Amino acid sequence: MSVRHDLPPEAERGSVRRVTVVGEEILGRRCQEVTEFGTAELSALIDDMFLTMHVADGAGLAANQVDVDLRLFVYDCPDDDGIRHVGHIINPVLELSGPGSRRLVDAPEGCLSVPGATMAVPRTDRAVVRGRDKDGNPLVIEGTGYFARCLQHEADHLEGHTYLSRLSKRDRKDALRQMEDRREDVFAQRAAKAQNLGR
Repeated sequence: MSVRHDLPPEAERGSVRRVTVVGEEILGRRCQEVTEFGTAELSALIDDMFLTMHVADGAGLAANQVDVDLRLFVYDCPDDDGIRHVGHIINPVLELSGPGSRRLVDAPEGCLSVPGATMAVPRTDRAVVRGRDKDGNPLVIEGTGYFARCLQHEADHLEGHTYLSRLSKRDRKDALRQMEDRREDVFAQRAAKAQNLGR
């Protein structure tokens, strides 16, 4: 997911990592549960993910998008009321409303691992994610609108799916064509932003 924000405090401590691209094996398999909490390595990974997400103008980033096989994602994303949500969640379990109260919204979606492509994807307008923070404390995150879309998009990553798997064959080909046309420009923009930050 992509959006532009000021640098979040977590990113100040981080280092930029390479973002994996669709077709890489790690993006196509379910990620492993995190079993150790409160470690320096886990904190450093989260900081790195925040900075990497910021440099790539992202709204969310899953661990497998920085080539780490763990069930974790970070987010810095507004909802439809303009409220900014910043945080991380580990071992998330996504809960969606039942079919009776579920409202699907078709809206444009991008992905840092599908650089340069944007396609309309149907998502529910509300989502709840339950998991833990980096110290192992229980977390419940509720999202509506664009933030709900972000939570669903990142939870998909941890199951081994990009948003391309939710598209028709034709739309998937269109997205991959967009990526081929634009990816080098996207990579150049990310490199320039990292350089401007002195990273």
